[in-house]
Amino acid sequence: MNEQIQAIQAEVESFLISNEAELEQFRIAYVGRKGRLAALFDGLKDVPAENRRDVGQALNALKQLAEGKFSLAQEAFADSGSSVQVPDDLTLTDPIMHGSMHPLTIVRARILEIFNRMGFSVSDGPEIETDFFNFTALNFPPNHPAREMQDTFFIEKGKGEIQDDVLLRTHTSNVQVRLMQYQKPPIRSIMPGRVFRNEAISARAHCLFHQVEGLYVDEDVSFKDLKDSLYHFAKEMFGKDTKVRFRPSYFPFTEPSAEMDITCLLCKGDGCNVCKQAGWVEIGGAGMVDPNVLENVGIDSKKYSGFAFGMGIERITMLKYQIKDLRLFTENDVRFLRQFN
Repeated sequence: MNEQIQAIQAEVESFLISNEAELEQFRIAYVGRKGRLAALFDGLKDVPAENRRDVGQALNALKQLAEGKFSLAQEAFADSGSSVQVPDDLTLTDPIMHGSMHPLTIVRARILEIFNRMGFSVSDGPEIETDFFNFTALNFPPNHPAREMQDTFFIEKGKGEIQDDVLLRTHTSNVQVRLMQYQKPPIRSIMPGRVFRNEAISARAHCLFHQVEGLYVDEDVSFKDLKDSLYHFAKEMFGKDTKVRFRPSYFPFTEPSAEMDITCLLCKGDGCNVCKQAGWVEIGGAGMVDPNVLENVGIDSKKYSGFAFGMGIERITMLKYQIKDLRLFTENDVRFLRQFN
């Protein structure tokens, strides 16, 4: 009897239950009323009285082993709702789902690559900033209307009290100020990063987005240098057939100032709903660094001049990939992200 118990125990332990059909076979063979364990219990009466207790304990242990294995497999199938598929070759690894880069990451890297080839380094700065670096040093006087245009998030001191001089940066221009304050010209750098503005979230606006700004300060820097740099960028980013135009504009920290447009990539300049039938789409602002800004950071404006520009990475990405809803960038929808493998 002991030899039979050991043999059946080995069978129970080695029995592979990989689907519900095999689970039923196991039940009939070992757990059911007519199974092999039931037959052993029926034969217990023929065991000599002096051995019956030991054999009975061994049988009970075997029964618990079989019923436990059956219950675990039954629960596993119930949880999965389907059969467990065992591969033919157990040495094979599971197929790996390769991830993909976020479209904003792809475009950011491409922007940096283009400007790096033009000799621009990459600079970074804090996202929590003081009023001086975000506004005052950039020629924003107190109570200037442009401050209201920024829709700033100010930091609370506590108990709802606003800390007027600490805020979430509204542009990456704060990095330009820090760079000019602590580095002597020549300066040629770009500043990518997150910025924050208190705006309602919609298909065309968000309270958190990404900018890349550029700064070039040296002797005899001209508006032509600015235009040539941005012309080259536009054609590298969007294609050689891309047309560029500059429109006069106003920014507190540049003079003269301009906004930069490119031909609409959807209608190729013919006019559509995206470009409001104009055939042009604005991608950023630019201009010559105001002499007051240079003086604010200790640079001699009579000796040095410079240009600065800024553009939204989301805007460039939407144009490049013809994406019409800004919210798609932050919703983490896998179906959207997988398009950029």
